[in-house]
Amino acid sequence: MKKLYLIIFFLIPLNSFAIEKNTTFNKELFLEAQKSGKTVVINSWNKTCSTCAAQSIVLKEAKNEFKNVLFLSFEQTVDIDIAKFLKIDYWTTIVVYKDHKEIARSIGQTNKSEIYSTIQKGV
Repeated sequence: MKKLYLIIFFLIPLNSFAIEKNTTFNKELFLEAQKSGKTVVINSWNKTCSTCAAQSIVLKEAKNEFKNVLFLSFEQTVDIDIAKFLKIDYWTTIVVYKDHKEIARSIGQTNKSEIYSTIQKGV
């Protein structure tokens, strides 16, 4: 049985867990949304992170349900300047902003109701 697990592990390429996602964060867009009083949800991710992939599915659903919320994202290890600007140190971080303030922060959460609860704090 152990051999079977090893065979499966080595036959499945690591990038098969990769998520298809792009950086959508734009500093000007973020600041303008804040200026207008809009709630902004930002998610940091990494393309080979399975938790990030799970969050991405929930956030895609949330985007359809929270119509007046701006959803932005960035790749943590690639967009280092964005991470520094937002003071986000980890993949899988979801941060909710409203009126130029951080309202809520969640790290590593994949539960839909918990993520929605975090978003709701800014609505």
